[in-house]
Amino acid sequence: MPSSNWWRTAAIYEIYVRSFADGNGDGEGDLIGLRERLPYLKDLGVDAIWLTPFYRSPMVDGGYDVADYRDVDPMFGTLADFDAMLAAAHALDIRVIVDIVPNHTSAQHAWFTEALASPPGSLARDRYIFRNSGDEPPNDWESIFGGRAWTRTPDGEWYLHLFDPGQPDLNWDNADVRAEFESVLRFWLDRGVDGFRVDVAHGMVKEAGLPSVGHPQQIGLLGREPLPYFDQDGVHEIYRAWRKILDSYPGDRMAVAEAWASTPLRLARYVAPDELHQAFNFDFLAAPWSARELRATIDACIEAADSVGAPTTWVLSNHDKPRHVTRFGSPGTARAAALLMLALPGAVYLYQGEELGLPEVLDLPAEARQDPVWHRSGGTDPGRDGCRVPLPWDASLPAYGFSTTGRSWLPQPDWAGLAASAQQGVPSSFLELYRTALRLRRTFTGPLTWHDSPAGVLDFTRDGVRCVVNLSGAAVPVPAGSVVLASGDLLDGTLPPDAAVWLRA
Repeated sequence: MPSSNWWRTAAIYEIYVRSFADGNGDGEGDLIGLRERLPYLKDLGVDAIWLTPFYRSPMVDGGYDVADYRDVDPMFGTLADFDAMLAAAHALDIRVIVDIVPNHTSAQHAWFTEALASPPGSLARDRYIFRNSGDEPPNDWESIFGGRAWTRTPDGEWYLHLFDPGQPDLNWDNADVRAEFESVLRFWLDRGVDGFRVDVAHGMVKEAGLPSVGHPQQIGLLGREPLPYFDQDGVHEIYRAWRKILDSYPGDRMAVAEAWASTPLRLARYVAPDELHQAFNFDFLAAPWSARELRATIDACIEAADSVGAPTTWVLSNHDKPRHVTRFGSPGTARAAALLMLALPGAVYLYQGEELGLPEVLDLPAEARQDPVWHRSGGTDPGRDGCRVPLPWDASLPAYGFSTTGRSWLPQPDWAGLAASAQQGVPSSFLELYRTALRLRRTFTGPLTWHDSPAGVLDFTRDGVRCVVNLSGAAVPVPAGSVVLASGDLLDGTLPPDAAVWLRA
């Protein structure tokens, strides 16, 4: 595999392992099923895959509550299964990125069970954030999943969990914590992984003194205003140490930050030349379907990344957000958004099933839902299960081929028409649109140049290919040039609303 800065332009496919492919028939996706589906990903045209956590875990939060960072949970297989999958991916020139979860562990991690069994003030408790504040929590911090971010132990101390109580936050001022995660990185790098996706990369360091925010509904400030428990300057020292480890391995290993910051410039700090390689671009994911808003977001993100010599990244959906077919309101708009994203400079992240045009599943029965967001909100917030429903592979098989036994850990809707088998070779399908676009984008290497365009239209060129996206609400003339790819039919030389086209002069 070519190694020089591959991550700058890569198309990376996120795999929510539990929902991708079931290889042993128990209704849960696993590493064996993933290995069997690697040829599909090769044909799709991706450069790398990112795997959500497959480590030993009680699955309080879908594996983001890790009990053992150096082993595979039996739900997903064994370390031997991981090694076989990694070797098979590399044989197909597909790189593999794995999740690392450094902000918190599982409450069943050996460190936390030791901490609970140890007295206040002990070295074991210092690996986490314990405080003795009497009958009230130490401050007003709120859990991202709802409710307060503190739980009291039987001896009267409180411990911090910015997510679920089963996910206690680590104390990154503790030398044991820093040394342990450097060791974990080396464990997986030694096995041959190509990089890491850093979960909650903005959260490991908390403001000194743990000051209160001062008002409720703090999640609404995420990525918009400073918070004392997110995006603290101290995280950058951690990533400078991690970058040295990554650079000490051959093969151009990399790391991408899941980081929420209040401005693009603060986000760019995570991808300084001596820190991480990429940071997810959530501003683009959150931008409304508006030409003005999207152009401003694209420009700001490219400018911020360029200021530190890093590539920007583009993403429309992931395992934490509603699928963009539903978010944008129609498959046609989602197809246009895909062509916009895939024409932009930098790296792109695809979420499994978006190449099939899968919508968010909104009507899951309450008894099937497993997301802690659903349970902690008392059922008022549907949570993230709707974007995690297992994939439909074959319209003619039980569970659409996800599992040969017909079992599926979340119920699937009627997706026969969206199954990969139903779209294979159909020129107008989502699958073939993505395959063609991913093949063509490999030829795009240059910067973006904007053209003057009517209100509500995005129009730019890269490497002689012109991308025009119509968000105006009315048909607009298609500029001169031969059509390379279009999100839908062009009507009498015009581009319909909510459509996109690639042209070559």
